[in-house]
Amino acid sequence: MKITHIETYPVEIPIKPERRMISSLGQHTVSRYLLVRLLTDAGIEGAGEATVSARWSGETVWGARALVDRVFAKHLVGCDPADVVEIDRRMDAACAHNWFAKSAIEMACWDIRGKAEGKPIYELLGGAVRPLAVCSRYSMGAYEPAHAAARATELVAAGFTTIKVKVGRDAAADVERVRAVRAAIGPKIALTIDANCGWDVDTAIRAIRKLADCHLALVEQPTPDGDYAALARVRRETDVPVMADDICFNLVHAQELVRNECCDVISVYPGKHGGIRKAREIIDFAAAHGVACSIGSNLELDVATAAMAHLVVASPNMQVEKHPGDMLGADYHEVRIARNPISIAGPITTITPRAGLGVEVDWQLVKECRCD
Repeated sequence: MKITHIETYPVEIPIKPERRMISSLGQHTVSRYLLVRLLTDAGIEGAGEATVSARWSGETVWGARALVDRVFAKHLVGCDPADVVEIDRRMDAACAHNWFAKSAIEMACWDIRGKAEGKPIYELLGGAVRPLAVCSRYSMGAYEPAHAAARATELVAAGFTTIKVKVGRDAAADVERVRAVRAAIGPKIALTIDANCGWDVDTAIRAIRKLADCHLALVEQPTPDGDYAALARVRRETDVPVMADDICFNLVHAQELVRNECCDVISVYPGKHGGIRKAREIIDFAAAHGVACSIGSNLELDVATAAMAHLVVASPNMQVEKHPGDMLGADYHEVRIARNPISIAGPITTITPRAGLGVEVDWQLVKECRCD
């Protein structure tokens, strides 16, 4: 089987008003992502998704499209899509970084292989080690305290048992927001915070200590990207488990996190790491060094959400039971681009045993959402 053609579709889909994100990176009110369609000489096609964000990974929908169309395609047409190692090798040789663009191609290859073998991707990864229904936390924006408290109350009523609050904008306001949420949800609901690199190390330590009475379950990426010493210091000087996210894009980054004893948990997901295979490498490396992993998110649509869920279901070290992750992105959006959308009910995301990703993209709807 050979890849014969690659099609790209830039889309623009608004976030539901009640789920719009505010973080240290700014506001996220509309998603401009790239959908990829791989065609083969066997008549089997695969879907991929690049969940790009200029302010986070540095990628844009237009840059990702140009990269796939003008750089990757000429190296990949004629390749066997089942040979993911070779696909990755060719993309890495052609272009550095650009993790989300590469992941779109790679997850489409897994989709094709699964369909060809009649197996869901989690079976290709070694089989399910947990149920196909996975519980997530809710990632809530950096709202004003009263709004944050009211929203958190609604989320607990909807069945969420872990709430993540965005911080990292202004330390005093951040602390006030987290306190308001803890007061609203009571002592039994798990509470985590995520600064998205927005604090310096001293601010992070002071803020976390001020929140001691809020009994945080986890502090996610409190310090700047690339500063492993800062993250390690936060872990040493506070008593809340630390999750690394924005600082870890590849296996070398994971190795640095372990070498510097930076974190208790690593946030892992296919888009951020260039695909399912590379994400699994990081998960397995972390497991060998006693570091847990959980699933992260960039507010994916159905295609990338499916890739994430298959990875979680098949990976023992994705410790989502102890450290719930983020896998609700498709439900944040006003439009679902799949004919058979992934089931997302409150905190529970459920995939099926259908072959490949298990998602059938509505390409006509995708064309209607185009943002060229």
